[in-house]
Amino acid sequence: MKELTVEAIVEQIETVTEFANAELEKLDCPMKARIQLDIAIDEIVSNIAYYAYGEKTGTVTVRIEALQEENGVQLMFLDSGFPYDPLKRQDPDISAEIEERKEGGLGIFLVRKTMDDMKYEYKDGQNCLTIRKSF
Repeated sequence: MKELTVEAIVEQIETVTEFANAELEKLDCPMKARIQLDIAIDEIVSNIAYYAYGEKTGTVTVRIEALQEENGVQLMFLDSGFPYDPLKRQDPDISAEIEERKEGGLGIFLVRKTMDDMKYEYKDGQNCLTIRKSF
């Protein structure tokens, strides 16, 4: 397992993405899966940056682990911001016209649809969002 901790600001999304892609390259991750994971990283880190700490700034830790049996990868995103389970949020109504849609939720919906598994837990004062992708 590899780990990276950065300040939870949107400017660090590129750093996290580069860190993950370096590991994904070692695993011969196909381009389609890599793009899906890059989108997930962007969405999750930006949500942590914008919402986890309110007016304050904190950190986000990303752990990446190869899943040998599944030929895939697991990414864990940890922050010590406000407890929030994004998986409890109701999926957006994608059948509604764009003008009629409520704001928010589309990014996590997209991540949920492109990953093989996604789970959340709050433990020891930390949010932990885990995504898994087989390839």
